[in-house]
Amino acid sequence: MAKKPSFFDRLTGASNYETDFDSFEDEAPQAKPVRGQQAQTAQPVAMQSEEVGVAQLTVDVYQTDADIIIRALVAGVRPEDLDIAITRDMVTIKGKRVEQKEVQENNYVYQELYWGAFERTVVLPAEVDVDMAEASEKHGLLTVRLPKINKDRQTKLKVRG
Repeated sequence: MAKKPSFFDRLTGASNYETDFDSFEDEAPQAKPVRGQQAQTAQPVAMQSEEVGVAQLTVDVYQTDADIIIRALVAGVRPEDLDIAITRDMVTIKGKRVEQKEVQENNYVYQELYWGAFERTVVLPAEVDVDMAEASEKHGLLTVRLPKINKDRQTKLKVRG
């Protein structure tokens, strides 16, 4: 029996193997069951979201002493088509990338860009000040700056008589 080629071999077109595999369908990774649960097969990213057909937005999240910063590529999305919902411990970014039909479907050589709805919910590592949050977009890069709440800050309160 021929050795099954790795995903990388098939992706790059390496031909040092004998095979008659035509698809990647049989290569879906299997999740190992947790004690007391049934095994589930992994699903593509687009199906892991709450709604079918909604892709998961990729993000970078990092923090400084004062802020938590979320960055995401949203090229092709108008700022008014983005919806950012913030709570003290969570951020949800939703949007939709609309394709301009300039080319007929059968004229494509490659078609890899994602068009359609996307969303991502990020659980924050610290509480943030929702009222001071800022979002900006430049050259297709969305940056959300969330100031952390300083729990050590104290203030003196005067008692009125």
